[in-house]
Parts: sequence; structure tokens; C-alpha cells
Amino acid sequence: MSAPLQRFAELCEQLSTTNKKLEKRSLITDYLKSLTSEDASRATLFLSGQPFTEIDSRTLNVGGSLLSKVVSHLSGADQTAMYAAYRRNGDLGAAAFDLFQSRQKVPQVLTLKDIERALEDIAAAKGPTGKQPRLLDLLEKSTPLEAKYLIKLMSGDMRIGVKQSLVEEAIAFAYSAQPAEVRRAIMLTGSLPEVTAMAIAGTLNEAHMRLFHALGFMLASPVATVEEAIERFTEEIAAERSGVSEALPEEERLAKRVETAVDTTPLQAIREAQLEDKYDGVRAQLHCGDPREPGRVALFSRNREDIGESFPELIEAFEHISEPAILDGEIVAWNPTDQRALPFTSLQQRLGRKRVSREMRERTPVVFVAFDLLYLKEELLLERPLSERRSALEQFTESHETATMNCVQRGQADLFVDDTNDHFPRLILAPAVQLRSAEQLNRAYTEARARGNEGVMLKARLSIYQPGRRGLAWLKLKRELATLDVVVTGAEYGHGRRVGVLSDYTFAVRDGDELKNIGKAYSGLTDAEIDELTAFFKEHTLEDFGGFRTVEPLIVLEVAFNNIMRSDRHDSGFALRFPRILRIRIDKPVSEIDTLERAEEIYNTQPDKPQDS
Repeated sequence: MSAPLQRFAELCEQLSTTNKKLEKRSLITDYLKSLTSEDASRATLFLSGQPFTEIDSRTLNVGGSLLSKVVSHLSGADQTAMYAAYRRNGDLGAAAFDLFQSRQKVPQVLTLKDIERALEDIAAAKGPTGKQPRLLDLLEKSTPLEAKYLIKLMSGDMRIGVKQSLVEEAIAFAYSAQPAEVRRAIMLTGSLPEVTAMAIAGTLNEAHMRLFHALGFMLASPVATVEEAIERFTEEIAAERSGVSEALPEEERLAKRVETAVDTTPLQAIREAQLEDKYDGVRAQLHCGDPREPGRVALFSRNREDIGESFPELIEAFEHISEPAILDGEIVAWNPTDQRALPFTSLQQRLGRKRVSREMRERTPVVFVAFDLLYLKEELLLERPLSERRSALEQFTESHETATMNCVQRGQADLFVDDTNDHFPRLILAPAVQLRSAEQLNRAYTEARARGNEGVMLKARLSIYQPGRRGLAWLKLKRELATLDVVVTGAEYGHGRRVGVLSDYTFAVRDGDELKNIGKAYSGLTDAEIDELTAFFKEHTLEDFGGFRTVEPLIVLEVAFNNIMRSDRHDSGFALRFPRILRIRIDKPVSEIDTLERAEEIYNTQPDKPQDS
């Protein structure tokens, strides 16, 4: 008999009421120990907020609008009652818990296995009409507490203060393993349930790398000036020389830096840096060459979505490579004549498309600019220093760039097309040089901008690759107007020629597990983009107030602004002055938007910052 869902929901409720990490870990550990191997595997996946594993391409495609309809139908609540419940609780799952209290008592019959099957059925159903009866059946059988966490799981927002890293630690503690062993096995396999079963069986050391699931991306910390870049990079090199491990949590690392500080001059630090251009494209991870699946190629965005359909010529080009590899790099629009990147605006029309026409391919050619090699043949290279990974990448590019010239367009429409213009390498090695002086860094930034790139990257040559981590080992220098990556939380109908479309967007930054609104913008997007967002937000509405609606926090925008001010207009305590949308960040997951702390940093570094009262 599978474990009851009610007990899982009670655990989630306990987890949501404490901020103590060790207490959360203890609760999860004790719960896992009480389960069979099969149920523990299901529970770890659900606790991490995922209905399916990373290597499973299925999605639920269940929006807030559909879930709201189901909750309203089952509870009998009208729009006013739904709105009031949502405003009281701040999310639909908690609102459903309130609204379902008035229902006739439901027996506790659902199990974790039942939920696994129900989620599979919902994912397989086509469109809202196919999914709605399955949702009704599932939530009708749920107790109020079960419904609360089922809705949270299906909407991708558990809000119990548990990240996957904490679940990984709990697995280790429950089954006498090391957290590093668990993390490595998950990175290799891409399956939390599979790794849970391996931990129970004591076979974590048997995990093998499986291509075609995205590894986490190593991230760079932003700096605005050459002086700031050198200062922060010097801190990083001093830590490396002190033997402070990059694998340590950031707070431990900072403490170790102070304890074991080694004097490092800026000039010494600079000479341990690799300098690259920062390209204005889409960060991507490319997998190819698996002998078990010859010809298969996958492209993953930073939010681990497969984006190969938007760039078919890259799939066609890399399918000729038979050497197993994972490349980290940037997809950029490319001028093959001048051998230089085109502006991001040239690439933007390609994003999110499932069908790319021959005309679009010819108008906006793309290449994969590789700057790191994460896996080669049968070896994961993450623990090797950047200098070694770079050397291997250079050899890989030299061996295979010619093969990537062959982009054969598929389909009968292309049988008689002269595709000679397609014959240029789609694999480009990102130029990199050793940094030797501050003057060189300043000059390199100017030259990178002249080439149409965003700025420059500064990387420690001895740094290991840390999936999902942002530290000082990689810095990005961009001298532009202040920008923030934010998520849209509300959409409003426009005025004048924009009446009838949702063109005014309220947006938020992260503050711990919460989202805090910080501004509103309505300029910067094209009419076509606004039309697409209007359709999207109507499908993902949480509350509809007529002219304004709250929406699921799914769309990430990059916004620029003149300055930032203290303000009680928004719950963040700040407001942006003259905000405008630079672009939709389809390549960026919500988990990586900017934080309230980052907004405060920008506020405090403004030369014309007003005095706080």
C-alpha cells in the first residue's frame, strides 16, 4: 500500500511553519525513513516542487486560470469569494484550502502513487478541455490540506521553504550517504527519484553520466567598473591561494577567507584571469555525440528547457559529431561575412518558435559560440580547472568545427534550395586571452562593445565549474544603464491604440521566498510581443479585476531605469524612475531574477542618491 497523501501534505504544512534549515532537514529525513523505496522516490520529487524529473520532457501545462475554474466549481465560490480568499492567502493553493473547508468531509483515500498516476494523466491530456475533468476528479477526492499542496505542486510554487539542495541533504542523512555523493549522482542522472532509490540501496557510486538532461549553469557576478572588477577578483584569487574551496557554501567561504587571508596584489590577481567577450545572445548548453543515440543533439536554455526547435540549423550541424560532449556557450545571431555577432534584437524573433522558416534562417543565421567544455567522451570535466577545460575545448573545436558547416535543411520545400550560404561553421570558439593589466581590461571592454558584444567576462583560470552557483570566480563587466531582471506579477489593459491589450506590466524582484513588486512599465515591447503576452497572461491569470489582473509569475523581463528611489508605493520599499522594458528574458528562469538586495545595492551606489529620511 502506497503512503497516504494526507501525511505528505501534513509534512509540507510543518515545513512551511519553520525557517530553521536543520529542523526542515530533520522533518524530511524522518519522513523519508518511514517510507518504502518507491514512495520515498516519489516524495523527494514532489518535495522539490517537481511533478516530473529533469530527464522527463512531459509538462502539466496547467495554468492558474484553469485551476481557478476548478476550485470555483468544486467550492461553489463566486468571483468575489475567490478574490477575497486569494488576497487573504497570497496563492491559489492556500485559497483553495480556505474555500474547501465548507465542503462535505472527504475521506483520506489518495496515496502518493495515486498522485503520480494522476499527474501523468493530466500531462497526457490535450488542452484545457482534456485536463479540466481530470483536475476536477483529483481535487474532488482531496481533503482541503491535500488540495492545497496538490495545487501548489501543479502550479510550480510550493512555498514551503524547501529547495532541491535541502532535499538532497535529507536523502543523504536518511540513508547514511554524503551530500556530495547525492548531488553528484543527481547531476549525472538528472533523476531525483532514481538517486533516492540508489541512496537506499547504497549504490550511489554506480551513477553514470546521462546525456540530454541539462546540468546547472555556472553564473557570473555583475560589476559596473574596471576598478570594482579588479577589487572583487583580487578577493577571489586570495581565497583560492588560501586553499578555500569553491565547493563550500558562500557564507562558509566568506568566513574562511577572513581566517586564512593571503595577501594578493591586484596585479597578481589580474595575471590569473582569462578574458573573454560577453556575447549578447541566449546562454545555452549543447549535448551531442552519444553513441547510444547517434545523431541526437539537444540544446538547453538556462531554465533547462529544450530550445532545439527554435534553432534547427544547430541541431543539423552538430548531429555529425560522434564524440560525446557537453558544451557551454551562447547562441548568437551571426554575420558570416564579417565573422561577428549581430545584435540581440536580430535573434529575438527566433525565440520560442516551434517552426523556423527557411526565410528566417537565411535572414538571421545563428551559431553556437562555445566558451566551456563540461563533458568529453566519458569524463565529466567540472572539477578540472578552467585552463584545462579551455585547452580541451580548443582541441574539440579544431577537430569538429568543419563538420558543423553541413546544415542540411529538411523537408520537401527545401529539396531544390541553393543552400551554399549555409556553409560556414556553426561552432565558434569564443576568443580568450590571459589578462595582464587593468589598462588591457579597460581597452578590451571598449573593443568588445565595438564588436557589438555586451561587455567582457573575467574568469579565474584555476576555477572549477560550479553548476547553479554565482560567485567571484566569474565576473561580467557591463557599463550600461542600471538594469534589473524582474518577473511580471500583474498586467493592465492599455489606453489609446493599446486599449484591449494587456500592455502595462507590474513586476517584482525576489526577497527570499517572496516576490516584492518594485515597478511598472509599459514601453519597450513591439505590438506583436504585446499581443503574444496578452494571450499568455489571459491563460495564466490568477485574479481578474476587469482592467487589471494578477498573473502567474512566469514571464521574466529585463528592465532599465534612470534611478531607483525609496517609495511606499510598492511592497519592496523601492520604485524605479522611468522604467522601460529592454527585452523579454525567455532564456532566464524566475529563480534567477534579481533580488531586493541587488536593488538596494544599485540604490546605494547611485551618485545622486537622495538622503534617507
